[in-house]
Amino acid sequence: MSDPMIPPAQAADAGGPPLLAVLRRSGEVRVTHRHRHARGQLLGAAQGLLSVDADNSRWVVPATHAVWIPPGVQHGLRSHGPFSGWSVYVAASACAELPGDACVLAVSGLLREAVTRAASWTGDALNAPQVRLSGVILDEIRSSPRVALGLPMPRDARLLRIARALSDRPDEGRRLEEWAEWAGIAPRTLTRRFIAETGFTFTEWRQRVRLLEALELLAAGRPVKAAALDLGYDNVSAFIALFRRVFGVTPGRYEASMR
Repeated sequence: MSDPMIPPAQAADAGGPPLLAVLRRSGEVRVTHRHRHARGQLLGAAQGLLSVDADNSRWVVPATHAVWIPPGVQHGLRSHGPFSGWSVYVAASACAELPGDACVLAVSGLLREAVTRAASWTGDALNAPQVRLSGVILDEIRSSPRVALGLPMPRDARLLRIARALSDRPDEGRRLEEWAEWAGIAPRTLTRRFIAETGFTFTEWRQRVRLLEALELLAAGRPVKAAALDLGYDNVSAFIALFRRVFGVTPGRYEASMR
């Protein structure tokens, strides 16, 4: 499924109401190819996970978080399992105090409830109570804390080739030297440029893409041990320790919270 959440003309319209909200539920996987529009967009899942690409970053976002995308930024998404999600489209004129770059935000209960109410609005003009609630939603977006679920993609064509291959197959076990030979880059250059372009060492980046894949597997009901083995971990304890260090909870507790 790739039909737009709102009519393209509305997303491209710099005028109109300052805020549009929509809820969508489907029995199908949702895939939206990369595009851009004049309005800023906050998008999230009501349940399950979304993979979101924006600029040079890729995120896997659980239902407790959302992705903010400023006006004009290219982005796309894919749901993992049947889609159940929501979006808020913000007029460019109302985005001045909102984040200037794409990022992952923690979502408060207040924001979630306000978006649900705003999604029920009809008509092109907002009445006074709706204007006030729009202000609450914008305040919540502005004050929502950023979280480090993002996975920056490198810009160097050789490194990007490696990053995309690892994103497609996180369990791929080639050593750094083998990846360097495959991409036609010196191992020392690969090491140096990966840090410069992503902020992660090559090993850290590969660990992070595996952990993001782990979120998807656990949300789909895959047992912790099976998920670890699927992702190329021979030592399940090492996988659990890394997961806890990055996300603050064990895989088992995360899996239970998703259920």
